[in-house]
Amino acid sequence: SGTMRAVIETALDNNRDLQEAALNIEAARAQYGITRFELYPRLQGRTDATLQHQSDDLTITGFDDNTQTYEAAVSLPAYEIDLFGRLRSLKRSALEDYLATAEAQQAAKIALIGETARSYLVWLESAAALGVIENTLDAQLRSYEIIRQSFEKGVVSRLDLARAATAVENARRNLAIYKRRQLQAENALTLLMGGAQINDFLPDDPPALTDVEFENILPAGLPSDVLLMRPDIRRAEHELLAANAGIGAARAAFFPSISLSGSYGFASENLDNLFSSAAFGAWSFMPQITIPLFPPGRLNNNLDLAEVRKEIEVVQYERAIQTAFREVADALAGYETLDEQIIAQRALVDATSDAYRISNARYDVGIDNYLSVLDAQRENFAAELELVALYQDVLANHVTLYQALGGGQL
Repeated sequence: SGTMRAVIETALDNNRDLQEAALNIEAARAQYGITRFELYPRLQGRTDATLQHQSDDLTITGFDDNTQTYEAAVSLPAYEIDLFGRLRSLKRSALEDYLATAEAQQAAKIALIGETARSYLVWLESAAALGVIENTLDAQLRSYEIIRQSFEKGVVSRLDLARAATAVENARRNLAIYKRRQLQAENALTLLMGGAQINDFLPDDPPALTDVEFENILPAGLPSDVLLMRPDIRRAEHELLAANAGIGAARAAFFPSISLSGSYGFASENLDNLFSSAAFGAWSFMPQITIPLFPPGRLNNNLDLAEVRKEIEVVQYERAIQTAFREVADALAGYETLDEQIIAQRALVDATSDAYRISNARYDVGIDNYLSVLDAQRENFAAELELVALYQDVLANHVTLYQALGGGQL
């Protein structure tokens, strides 16, 4: 969106000092580091699930065995970890040399763009969630007033009045939580933008998350060569050059030349095949050639690939390539799965909305008690907030893909 672009451009203009920019990124993450996993009503974090099946002839018991594994994790791009780790560990003289490199500058730029975009998306998500909460609070205040009047007439019990009051106060609590989260996102943006007045950029009437659009950075058939621009891979190649290795030979041995994207913007079959499902996502590409990466005088020409791997620079280069393809594959996996999840969540919102409406009608005619109404309303409220969060996840996944590809146009 235009607002996001203006915010990012201001952050890039005002954060010219690379070391200060990197420290500001870390400070911003700490400043608004409250996650939605800690917010009511989302009581559990987002997880990944793996289902492992063993047929009866492979188990001790003689029966089929299904094992489910759940894992929750938060990850950062490999070159961001490398950048921040070096900033903390290098001595002053070595740090200045490192900060002068093109790879460090590009890594900091990509990290700054990504963090600024995510902070803006957090601000938009908070604004959207506040809209949901305010609508819910309005409805609960109206219900409370009706129940209060009925209680004064002796029609309903004090318990129903207390439950209605509880619902109102819970909504007010959530309103305060998301207002704080929005203010924390504004503080993070102010920090990332070098002290610029964030209120001059943020709209009074925030756009819906569904109205935010990014430029298409993933056309069909995108070649994997774009990953050679990632700062972590470029740094690894510079280290190979410093060791007098041949970059062309290293690329031929370790870098798969494939298409990253298919015809619909999802991961291509070639990219999927790099990570074997049988090995639960392990890197399945193996170099098929034996070629000396180092010229005569450093190593003998007849060394095979296994011996060359002993060189630490080669191992690091191979790991950087594997990480790059892994991060792209993870981001592309989010495209399709998040779309499917949103479709299901929309249906859930519709279903819980119907249940809430029916519960209200049944309470009005005396069939159900007010507890049933509160349960239905709470489920509908949680479903609506989760849908808002999913829309933010879709946009954040786009930012992740932008970073995994080594930078481009947002």
